[in-house]
Amino acid sequence: MDTKLSRSIYRLKSGTLQPARRTIVEEYPLRLRVNGRELATLICSPHQLNFLLVGFFRLQGFVESLDDIQTLGICQDFGLAEVRLKGELPRQLLPTLTSGCGTGISYNLPQTLLTAVASKQQSFSSNSLFLLMRQLCRQAELYRNHGGIHSAAIGDEGGMLLYAEDIGRHNTLDRLAGEAWFKQIDLTGKMLVTSGRVSTEMVAKAARLGIGLIASRTSPTDKAIELCKQAGITLIGYLRGESFEVYSHPKKLRIPNQNERILGVTGVILAGGESRRMGSDKSLLPIQGARFIDHVYARLADLFDEVIIVTNAPDLYSDIPCRKVSDIYRGQGALAGIHAGLMHARQKQIFVVACDMPFVTQDVVREICAAAEQGDLVLPISSSGHEPLHALYAKTCLPAMEQVLATGKKRITSFFDQVRVVEFPSERLQQLDPQEQSFRNINTPEEYFQLRGAEKSAIVRKLHKKQQA
Repeated sequence: MDTKLSRSIYRLKSGTLQPARRTIVEEYPLRLRVNGRELATLICSPHQLNFLLVGFFRLQGFVESLDDIQTLGICQDFGLAEVRLKGELPRQLLPTLTSGCGTGISYNLPQTLLTAVASKQQSFSSNSLFLLMRQLCRQAELYRNHGGIHSAAIGDEGGMLLYAEDIGRHNTLDRLAGEAWFKQIDLTGKMLVTSGRVSTEMVAKAARLGIGLIASRTSPTDKAIELCKQAGITLIGYLRGESFEVYSHPKKLRIPNQNERILGVTGVILAGGESRRMGSDKSLLPIQGARFIDHVYARLADLFDEVIIVTNAPDLYSDIPCRKVSDIYRGQGALAGIHAGLMHARQKQIFVVACDMPFVTQDVVREICAAAEQGDLVLPISSSGHEPLHALYAKTCLPAMEQVLATGKKRITSFFDQVRVVEFPSERLQQLDPQEQSFRNINTPEEYFQLRGAEKSAIVRKLHKKQQA
C-alpha cells in the first residue's frame, strides 16, 4: 500500500486561489489482536507492517526471538493484525500514551535502564556520524517532499545498515528493530539517527537494542537526556551540516584534532571523469550503504583539514560539506583535475584520490604523505604499476603541468620527467594493505557487479558464521 496520497488542493498564487495537487501522508490505523485479545490500535504508515509489528513486540518485551511469534496475519483492507504468541500476555497491561506522534502506545516502560551499553567501552567517529546523517537525508524523500513523515536509520563506521520511515518517529524504531531481527543484524553498539525529536520512549527502545549513540536533527527532551546518561548512550541533537550538540557521554566521541590530521596537505577527490566504460557517473554508484564518493570523502575528512572535490557538476555533491572546484583546462582529463586541485588548495601539497577508488586505506595515505619532503611527487607503485590517481603532488609541479597542458597533452605522466619523483615500492605498501584495496578502482559495469556480488557474499558468510556461533 502506498504511503503517499495525491489530493486536489487550492494554492494561493498571484493573489488568487488556483487548483493544484499535493502529496499527502496517509495515517493508517492498525488494530492489533494478540492471542484473541484486542491489544492496541497503532497509528502508522501502511508499508512493511511485518517489520513494524515484530519490532513492536520485541521492544515491548513480549517476545525474546522470532520463534516466539507463532502466526502473524495482516489484513490491510480492514486494518487488522491477528497475532498468536507463545505463552500468554500479562493480565493487566498499563498502556501509557507516549510523547510520540499520533497515539503511540508503550507498555511496561522501564523507569531505569540497566543495559550492556553503559559498561561497554566504545567510541564513535564524528565523520562516520556525519556520513550516516547525510545518507538518512538522501533516503528520506517523503520527509523532504512534504514534511509529514519521520525517518530513521541505523549504521556503523561503514555507513547505513537499515532505514525506515513512518508518520510516528517511535514507529520508525519499531520497524528498524523488526527488520534487524528478520535479517539477523546485531544492533549492539550501533548508531541511530532520526529526523524527529528524541524523547524517553525512543531512548528506552534504543537501549533495549543496545544502541550506543542517538542523534537527531532536532532537540531531545530533558527526560531523554537523563535516561541516556543512565543507559550509557551518547545523545546528540541539532546534527546539521558539520555541527551538533552533545548532551550525554561526550567522551565516547572521536573528533579528529590537529594532532591526528596530516598537516600541510589538502585532500583532493577527482570527480570529473566521463565514465565512458561504465556508462554512468561512477562517483554516484552505491556500495555498502553509500556512494563511492561518500566513502572517499569520509576517509579523507578524517585525515586532512581541507578536502576539495574537483568536478564540473558541483550540484551532484551539494550534500558533501567541502569546496567544489572546476577544471581550469577543460576537457583534458585527470591531469587537468590534478592541476585544478593544486591551484585551489590552500596547502602546498595535495593528496589525490579518484572518486572510483572507495577503499582508501588511511595507513597507506599517511605512509605516502610522510615522504612529502623528499620530492615534488610521491608516486606509489602497486603490483599493477604506477598509481598517479592515489599520489601526493606539490605546487612545485604546477609549472611543468601547465607547460604540457598548454600543448594539449592529457597523459598524467607527461610532466614527470620535469619534476622530482619519489617512487613508493609496492612491497612497502603491501605491508599496510596486503590486498591493495587502496588502489582498486571500478571502471566497467562488470567490475561493479563483481564488487556487489563480493559484498553480498561477505554478508552471507558473516551471517552464517553468527548462526554457527
